Amino acid sequence: MTEDTFISHLMELRDRLLRTLIAVGVVFLCLFPFASDLYDLVAHPMMGALPPGAKMIATGVVTPFLIPVKVALMMAFALALPYVLYQAWAFVAPGLYAHEKRLVVPLVVASTVLFFAGVAFCYFFVFGVVFNFVYRIAPASVSVSPDIENYLNFVLTMFLAFGATFEVPIAVLILVRMGVVTIEQLVNVRPYFIVGSFVIAAVITPPDVLSQLLLAVPMCLLYEVGILAARVFGNPPRPENEERKLDAGG
Repeated sequence: MTEDTFISHLMELRDRLLRTLIAVGVVFLCLFPFASDLYDLVAHPMMGALPPGAKMIATGVVTPFLIPVKVALMMAFALALPYVLYQAWAFVAPGLYAHEKRLVVPLVVASTVLFFAGVAFCYFFVFGVVFNFVYRIAPASVSVSPDIENYLNFVLTMFLAFGATFEVPIAVLILVRMGVVTIEQLVNVRPYFIVGSFVIAAVITPPDVLSQLLLAVPMCLLYEVGILAARVFGNPPRPENEERKLDAGG
């Protein structure tokens, strides 16, 4: 009986992963004809900071094709993310307590919104400030022509860094809800978190003070937001004699 249940769970996991891949694939096929336009959209902050008439370069033979395709694939995953999260939720929901189900959905929605808020903050504000600062102080004798692959790798690193930074309030709230830490402990370690934020920013961002500040300062502010959210929503759930509800349909 246990083996049959395990196999049925594996089959369900396979089916949901397959649906996820199909959803991402369908969106990717719709975006593929616009791959070059999507890359131009990603490159817009950089192009706005370059001198008039300057362009990026591609040093690889097939790079002009592969990099826009990679951008289209990433955007396809981002657009399909709500469906991907739904599939993950549908798989784990039958094994959760009622109070866990009430908590998971708002956390998933909030964490998704905060991640994309971090990406938007990076794209619309940070890139413009950093690129204009960097290329304004570049020597006049230097011809600035960034490589499109290096630029994309830089953009992905920054998007992930700022997206993860905006998840700090969710992480703080979860730790308090689980009883791992208390609000008093979070307040006491605040100085260490501030120092750690600047260290992380120095490692992840380019080696200029401005970009480090633009990552570290929001991280510290979001830590305070997390503490505030924990004071309001962070009471750990009382022990309940609930049985896990299993859906008949899986």
